[in-house]
Amino acid sequence: MGRPPSAKPTSFDIAYLAGVSQPTVSRALRGSKSVSAATRANIERIARELNYTVDKNASSLRSQRTHTLALLFFEDPTPDQSMINPFFLSMLGSITRQCALRGYDLLISFQQMHNDWHVAYQDSHRSDGIILLGYGDYQLYRSKLEHLVEMDTKFVRWGSVSDDSIGLTVGSDNVGAGMQAGRHLIEIGRRTIAFLGDASDHAPEFQDRYAGLCRAMESAGLSPDPALQRDAVSSEDSGHAAARALLASGRAFDAIFAASDLIAIGAMRALIEAGLRLPQDVAIIGFDDIPAANLTSPTLTTVMQDMKSAGELLVDALLRRLDNLPVERSILPTRLIKRQSTAV
Repeated sequence: MGRPPSAKPTSFDIAYLAGVSQPTVSRALRGSKSVSAATRANIERIARELNYTVDKNASSLRSQRTHTLALLFFEDPTPDQSMINPFFLSMLGSITRQCALRGYDLLISFQQMHNDWHVAYQDSHRSDGIILLGYGDYQLYRSKLEHLVEMDTKFVRWGSVSDDSIGLTVGSDNVGAGMQAGRHLIEIGRRTIAFLGDASDHAPEFQDRYAGLCRAMESAGLSPDPALQRDAVSSEDSGHAAARALLASGRAFDAIFAASDLIAIGAMRALIEAGLRLPQDVAIIGFDDIPAANLTSPTLTTVMQDMKSAGELLVDALLRRLDNLPVERSILPTRLIKRQSTAV
């Protein structure tokens, strides 16, 4: 917890007597709202009793920029145990290059899902701001984002961009992408299109992609069948299980739009195991254009997101936020990459 009081009182002495961490003492003494009023009052009382005064030179030094940004990944299940979605690995290069061009170092770690997870980065001056990639169940994650906003933490995240987005957000046009995928499947003659991916507010990006697919079908005079939607998270195993459940339902379908390439790859395996031909019996489209999409058999038609622009916008938006400059949310266009899984 700390150390016993020394001859010359320090913030560590206060932390020891108050039973809190040293970063909590620092935040309390500068009036941070992240410390409760009761804890702050107790720390201030101990500081007065110890005749503790803030070292203004040290405080000034700490307030300067570190010229380091923190990139925090959400842990995702992966076959190689890396726990990083390969889509985000594709984005990493762009973010790293943009940081270098702007004179910033990049600190990379996993998101720690405890109440004061941002303390180790911004408040302890390990970084000036945070880039967040991934979130799991959004309805569980949003309270963390709300906490960051409440604490005025400088951050930007990649995700679904909407009017009720929490915090500064950069993302792709997921609805438009779903429409692209749906139109392509309809153009090649498919009429009963399934969707694999959680289409609820627990996964807003997937939900938007499904909404786009439904719009494309309705515009073509087709009625989306809710029974052809199966929940899946972004992993091959989940895609495989979702496709097996779809096959077991007995519902006829001639195409699948998967919310991610990993889901699509797992679904392809299930379809082939069931003796179906791709794309003759079932055409399939993924999302993300990860490297593996061009290695499947057949190769996977997919929606490509603009990784280069994504990295540039995430870094630029965060730096503008740090400089208290106006910055708006950003929505990036996507592009359909046609390959063998929808070839006719």
